[in-house]
Amino acid sequence: MNGLKTVAFLFCAAFITLGSFAAGAMNTPPALKAEVTVDGELVRIGDILDHAGPLASQPIFRAPELGGSGTIQVHRVMEALRAHGILVFDTRNLTEVLVSRASRSVTLSDLGRAIAEAAAKRYEIANASDLSVTFDPHMRALQVEPSVNEAPRVVSIVVDQRNNRFDAIIDMPGSITLRRNPLRMTGTLVETVEVVTLARPISRGETIRETDLVTERLPRADVVTDALSKPEHVVNQAARRALRNGQTLRAADLMKPQIIARDDAVTIVFRSRAITLTLRGKAMANGAEGETIAVLNPQSKRTIQATVTAPGVVTINDAATLNTASIPTTTR
Repeated sequence: MNGLKTVAFLFCAAFITLGSFAAGAMNTPPALKAEVTVDGELVRIGDILDHAGPLASQPIFRAPELGGSGTIQVHRVMEALRAHGILVFDTRNLTEVLVSRASRSVTLSDLGRAIAEAAAKRYEIANASDLSVTFDPHMRALQVEPSVNEAPRVVSIVVDQRNNRFDAIIDMPGSITLRRNPLRMTGTLVETVEVVTLARPISRGETIRETDLVTERLPRADVVTDALSKPEHVVNQAARRALRNGQTLRAADLMKPQIIARDDAVTIVFRSRAITLTLRGKAMANGAEGETIAVLNPQSKRTIQATVTAPGVVTINDAATLNTASIPTTTR
């Protein structure tokens, strides 16, 4: 009998203890938050108070602009809560509350891409990537509601082709903010072209290497029509004249590298169907592969024209030229 009484006593004690904890949890006083992030246009009691209770959904302040933040002094919070009957709460010794509004940021890069695509479509430009968009200095990234996932859309765009100025209206489906206040973006829009330029000065006759080149986009109006756009058209070519740093390149600026220099000793090769004759000579001019240069036969003291075919080698395929050279030969 005594054992049953003991069990009953312990059960009652546990029940009373649990009840006390539950009552304590229900009676936990509201407490002020130091920092708040809200999604909507209003700050509600439950946003700034822990344990706000049934009044949590009541709005008391307007939220900052999308992506913005601001502070509310605690005495203003107390006045707003008092109007809703909340007289006692823990201020946690705070003097102000920081309120931020959540947003999704749409970068200027994304906005510029949308403007370039819209302009290319309207003005029948083949590639939107050829258009360079520069926003006016006061333009900033666009802030929209966090729930908006769509890409920016250009509602209208006008480009003044005299000065390349554009004026565009931006929208994003699902954004209440933009529906109320459409965004206007201004700046300049220039058609560009990809060209090869030099990373350093190049001397006349110097061979151009891949590391000497930079591929960049320049305004089409500033680029000559025959400017080269592919590095492979330039690499291992030689400068026909001195070229400056940053200069765009044309085919006329380049030549094959000179593989024979003036006064070099060269081998003169005569080829026909029947024989091949060779002798030594002296180059009278610089020459690149495939070029025709003057070559002196030291024995006859006569000059002949020969084609550069390899470093130190020139070739004659004209029998008449061979005869005029009076060449003592070796037959192979």
